[in-house]
Amino acid sequence: METQAEKDNILRGGQFLVKETACEDVFTPEDFSEEQKMMRDTVKDFIDREVWPNKERFEKKDYAFTEEIMRKAGELGLLSVAVPEELGGMGMGFVSTMLVCDYISGATGSLATAFGAHTGIGTMPILLYGTEEQKQKYVPRLATGEWFGSYCLTEPGAGSDANSGKTKAVLSEDGKHYLISGQKMWISNAGFCDLMIVFARIEDDKYITGFIVEYDPENGITLGEEEHKLGIRASSTRQVFFNETKVPVENMLSERGNGFKIAMNALNIGRIKLAAACLDAQRRVITNSVKYANERVQFKTPIAQFGAIKAKLADMAATMYAGESACYRAAKNIEDRIAIRKSDGNSHQEAELKGVEEYAIECSILKVAVSEDIQHCTDEGIQIFGGMGFSEDTPMESAWRDARISRIYEGTNEINRMLAVGMLVKKAMKGHVDLLSPAKSVADELMGIPSFDIPDYSPLFSEEKEMIGKLKKVFLMVAGAAVQKYGPALEEHQQLLMAAADILIEIYMAESVILRTEKLAKKNGEEKSGAEIAMARLYLYKAVDIITEKGKEGIVSFAEGDEQRMMLMGLKRFTKYTNLPNVIALREKIADKIIAENEYCF
Repeated sequence: METQAEKDNILRGGQFLVKETACEDVFTPEDFSEEQKMMRDTVKDFIDREVWPNKERFEKKDYAFTEEIMRKAGELGLLSVAVPEELGGMGMGFVSTMLVCDYISGATGSLATAFGAHTGIGTMPILLYGTEEQKQKYVPRLATGEWFGSYCLTEPGAGSDANSGKTKAVLSEDGKHYLISGQKMWISNAGFCDLMIVFARIEDDKYITGFIVEYDPENGITLGEEEHKLGIRASSTRQVFFNETKVPVENMLSERGNGFKIAMNALNIGRIKLAAACLDAQRRVITNSVKYANERVQFKTPIAQFGAIKAKLADMAATMYAGESACYRAAKNIEDRIAIRKSDGNSHQEAELKGVEEYAIECSILKVAVSEDIQHCTDEGIQIFGGMGFSEDTPMESAWRDARISRIYEGTNEINRMLAVGMLVKKAMKGHVDLLSPAKSVADELMGIPSFDIPDYSPLFSEEKEMIGKLKKVFLMVAGAAVQKYGPALEEHQQLLMAAADILIEIYMAESVILRTEKLAKKNGEEKSGAEIAMARLYLYKAVDIITEKGKEGIVSFAEGDEQRMMLMGLKRFTKYTNLPNVIALREKIADKIIAENEYCF
């Protein structure tokens, strides 16, 4: 049970922007318990034994094989990690569910998608919104893999605008059933699912309603052909047509008109899990790339020894390490918030829902950042392999194709960027995060004379942490002035929101990696943590560049004259290093360690 002091130490969603976090207060992968390490190794062994050697079968659209692997995952209990014990699951915490999602997803996007759709959006809505009867009836079957779940939300005319669906649910004359009619598309697991979470509109309701629908082709359900996709080729993706499909009234999920809320909350969980699902894929790409680079000899030298290749390996590793740091930091925040909710008397359902909802901003940040990092990582992997990278005989091109979908589903990255800033502004308006006072302080600071004293930067990361504090001022300066200028109409200025979101994202990722590494160096010593320190510094250096560019883009879009000059001077002041890091030396240090170990080794 948390003490009040411990509760106060757990930042609320979005508060990372206005509060300083001590490294002792963040959870890192180095903090995994023995049980969690065993879980990780079990999943890794399963993937290395059953999935990695059979990658070709996934690329050849062997849908039956995906289903077979999912059944085996069910037998190992891997589909039930987040399910409470009384419903046949393992009842493990949020960090453990992230860990399983991370390591089960790295070998192929086909399995990652099937697993994510089943355990996340296929099972979670019943767990979080179902009645006791619905949970008892369906969740144990889903937890063991006896049944598989799918999620029917998207329609030809309803994508990002999820509430605009045309699928109808009409109450039967005897009042015992709803008759569902409509068309859904891009439905993952459709080809082998037993149960569907279906969203439809009753009469002219403002919001859609969720239903639990058992798959029965005799009950007006028809499946389209399997879609032919760029990647995730063996994940079953079909259209689903409902023609007066009879659904018992007791299979309505939650209340009438609550479907949009269910969809949005399911997506919050889906977003952070999607970020986790991109991590092991990066580890594998980096490991494959360095193995190849150590073996491939050109000009009588292994190409791993060339600076151009080292730069790629170092950049790939730094973003992977930062993504992992941020994912597990947020996962533990969610787990702790759920525990607080439970200790305050909330039900399991309420605690889980509110715990994840609290960190919806971080979920969106992670979804965007890590999905873009995996794309860049696989792209560089192809480049390191050269001509061989373009061939289907090496695992790089399939990794690159699989990575592409992660920037689209669970809400496109554009939608998630705008959501992250929009949710933060809403939290500020509600008083959950005080952005106003810090933004006013930054505005006052811009009018004052900067200090020219050079602080003592000898303690590890003292300059880096000061820099992160200054980067937060950049966001407060740009976002604060934009909110003042546009008010609620800010959401119409999408390009400005996107620029502000990139600043927000880089702050969270850079702070997470600095705090993780500071904690690690305090434990193991700076000498032993040299490569990790280099990765944290490299990530921050690149983040400062992005924030400088996006800050400038934002400022000149809405400020003019003296205000613009003042803000641009502030931007320069807040992004200025006293001691610029030697980026090439940092990359050499990181790459040399990976090359010596012949794998991603952090």
